[in-house]
Amino acid sequence: MLRRALPNRRAHEARQFEFRGAPYTVGVGRFEDGALAEVFIDCASKVMLPLGDDAKAAVCLSIALQYGAPADVIRKAVTRTTDGAATGIIGAALDLLES
Repeated sequence: MLRRALPNRRAHEARQFEFRGAPYTVGVGRFEDGALAEVFIDCASKVMLPLGDDAKAAVCLSIALQYGAPADVIRKAVTRTTDGAATGIIGAALDLLES
């Protein structure tokens, strides 16, 4: 499957949320049809460096989206608790964007 290229200049939206008690920012770029194309996640708390490193998983998410993996399929595939809450940052970000 070929990668869907993104234009060099494109809109970007940002949202703040909390996950595991830490503040995060998720930035999103979309394809022209509105589908998710790229996700950037940053832990706003510089004191909690491992959480910032955890957020680098967004690079893999963006690559998967650009190669055609549907966001809803990824969202359903992530690990969740028995009550349905995402256990990882990727699931938490996709849940936020789904709402």
